[in-house]
Amino acid sequence: MKITFKLYATLTDYLPPQARSDNRIELDVDPQATIEQIVAPFNLPMKLVHLVLVNGVFVPPQERSTRRLQEGDVLAIWPPIAGG
Repeated sequence: MKITFKLYATLTDYLPPQARSDNRIELDVDPQATIEQIVAPFNLPMKLVHLVLVNGVFVPPQERSTRRLQEGDVLAIWPPIAGG
């Protein structure tokens, strides 16, 4: 199935070069794949996987190893961000 995978801020560097300009890539994933399994090939340091959203809805850390996506979902990830 196809999903959209988006990385923000410094995480964009983990996307393939051709996807960095708009911070997204379309992925073909197994319907049984969990969020953790989808993210794993991108080698993101887990300490940087802070805010995870599926279709704009927050997914708590304890659900990421079991949560599966559906066709057309958008998986978006932000690192911890500080500001002032």
